[in-house]
Amino acid sequence: MTTRQTVGGRDPAVFPPSASLDPSVAHPARMYDYFLGGKDHLPADRVAAEAVVAASPDVPLVAHANRYFMTRAARFLASECGIRQYLDVGTGFPTQPNLHEVVQAVDPKSRVVYSDNDPVVLVHARALLTSTPEGRTAYLDADLRDPALILDAAQLRDALDFRQPIALFLVAVLHFLTDDDDAHAVVRSLVDALPSGSYLVVSHATGDLAPSKVDTIVDTYATTAVPLVLRDLAAVTRFFDGTDVVDPGVVRLPLWKPDTPPEDIHKVWLYGGVGRKS
Repeated sequence: MTTRQTVGGRDPAVFPPSASLDPSVAHPARMYDYFLGGKDHLPADRVAAEAVVAASPDVPLVAHANRYFMTRAARFLASECGIRQYLDVGTGFPTQPNLHEVVQAVDPKSRVVYSDNDPVVLVHARALLTSTPEGRTAYLDADLRDPALILDAAQLRDALDFRQPIALFLVAVLHFLTDDDDAHAVVRSLVDALPSGSYLVVSHATGDLAPSKVDTIVDTYATTAVPLVLRDLAAVTRFFDGTDVVDPGVVRLPLWKPDTPPEDIHKVWLYGGVGRKS
């Protein structure tokens, strides 16, 4: 299946404020929490999530595969690459293990900034994402479609040292940016602002590997606060332009540095990868 195309332009200075999010309309962050077996979702989220599961019963498995990929990537960056600073954009609801728990288990002094534009997510994050005494966590209310707002935020600049490498996590969030949002330009703006030696972590839904009823899934997300946009391998790989992609490359999530022999590979329709900025 090819990428869903959109046309037209958009004023990049105009974004809907998070406070305007309507609890009667399903939101992907809360739907994702439902898929992971969490409790931080509303009736509208459950209705939409159940429609997605009805179309593809393996979606909860895919959600867990995405979470496992995040933890493996975080552990790799902390243990093997020595990264001690992290920016997680589109973080979603706290779900153990959280990013800061993974990296602070390697080095308690690690610092993590979480960013999301759902006020419900941020309330839970501030309550539950507690750092080690030696490290730090911070929380930023910002829209990924406005990278300048993220990069200029006092919370970010106060928590992270931009003279040292930073790992940018964009996990299962870029497929909620449409072509009008110019997702590749958004990622380029964020990566360009990072110092040399920083890393980019991306996972993304794809039509290349999607189940037979993927059109139903896409149509369901079209009724939520944010649509779902599937991109092919070439388009996902383009997010890593300007970085050196770490082995094994941009692959199905279970194939990225698995801890154990991967299972149910054919059921996971997300690509993932890690790139290093030189």
